Amino acid sequence: MALDTKSFVPKELTPEELEVMSKEVLDKIVVARVGLLLRHPFFGNMATRLKIQSCDDWCPTAATDGRHLYYNTQFFNALSEKQIEFVIAHEILHCAFDHLTRREDRQPTLHNIACDYLVNNILVRESIGEKVTQIPIIQDFKYEGWSSEQVYDDLYENAEKINLADLGELLDEHIDWEDDGSDSKQGAKGKGDGKGKGKAPKYTKEELRKIKEEIKEGMMQAAQAAGAGNVPGEIDRMIKDLTEPKMNWREIIQQQIQSTIKNDYTFSRPSRKGWHVGAILPGMNFEETIDIAIGFDMSGSIGDEQGRIFLSEVKGIMDQYKDFKIKCWCFDTKVYNEKDFSQDGGEELTDYKLMGGGGTEFMCNWEYMKENDIQPKKFIMFTDGYPWGQWGEEDYCDTVFVIHGYHDKNFEAPFGVTTHYEEAVKN
Repeated sequence: MALDTKSFVPKELTPEELEVMSKEVLDKIVVARVGLLLRHPFFGNMATRLKIQSCDDWCPTAATDGRHLYYNTQFFNALSEKQIEFVIAHEILHCAFDHLTRREDRQPTLHNIACDYLVNNILVRESIGEKVTQIPIIQDFKYEGWSSEQVYDDLYENAEKINLADLGELLDEHIDWEDDGSDSKQGAKGKGDGKGKGKAPKYTKEELRKIKEEIKEGMMQAAQAAGAGNVPGEIDRMIKDLTEPKMNWREIIQQQIQSTIKNDYTFSRPSRKGWHVGAILPGMNFEETIDIAIGFDMSGSIGDEQGRIFLSEVKGIMDQYKDFKIKCWCFDTKVYNEKDFSQDGGEELTDYKLMGGGGTEFMCNWEYMKENDIQPKKFIMFTDGYPWGQWGEEDYCDTVFVIHGYHDKNFEAPFGVTTHYEEAVKN
């Protein structure tokens, strides 16, 4: 969805005029793609993967679905070749950051603005093409280094103070690409033919999954072709995250729980290894009681099924030890339904009742722990990824954030250990 204040308005042209202009625009796009290949090879290689398609009857500027570069003939005709480079790279970054599907239940206009802040800041910083001046695009280095979700939260919190018309305009058409499932067998053809015939295409979840995989593959190939130092830092980190092996959340949780065990040496349980030489060597003394707290953020997308899987996995880890003490609670803006579990405590951890709630305030967990004199060796938070306020108190206890449903897998909390739940589902 674009802002209603779009300043570029196409004129009425005769078919002959449009035909001549179309040929000229196609030539400019070809030159722009060559320019990107020469000056910004990552973007140039990504651009060659996009099919060029006019969208004169449904889009006033440009758009993408991850497979096509949709362009308005008159808008592109008004741009220089370097400005077209800027627009093409703009669309590529929307694809790279998965902005096509990351909106979820966020307010559409604010989310679109947040995405454009992220993308345009990178383009201006990296001097990719030339900034479009035909419309006042959204760009502000105030948000340099922020994620689109962080920008959105800032915009949302200050919505009453913001005049959207003063922010600038969306450079491209931001479209809800996902089909509602009513015509799932037809895929993209069910909602639009992708040929500029009246409507933008829409895709089923399965089609979107395929497109996302194509984009990931394209990013890795483009980065390899571009070579070191020719990829923006944000994209480089994403690609490293895609290619480097990493532990899933189960492994990280087990590692973190294991780290709470005190291992030292004692002569009270001598090692048998030295008996054959007449020596008495110290043996290992294991403190096998695991003392952790688990907080479930029930304000967002964490459903009962995901919670059950998590509880089952933690129970499986706990059963490896002589004893454990686990304190569970749910939270939104406050903590509730606190329960204690132990190896011989009767009630099973997997029977814990998860309850839904309202907003998201992480600090309520630390306030609750302080008020009730709770200081676990490890606090594990199961969350959908972002609080309204502070993340918590770094120095109070060791914290592990298990994030569910957050699309940016490079995201890390400002302290503690961060892992992403969805990675585990795929493993």
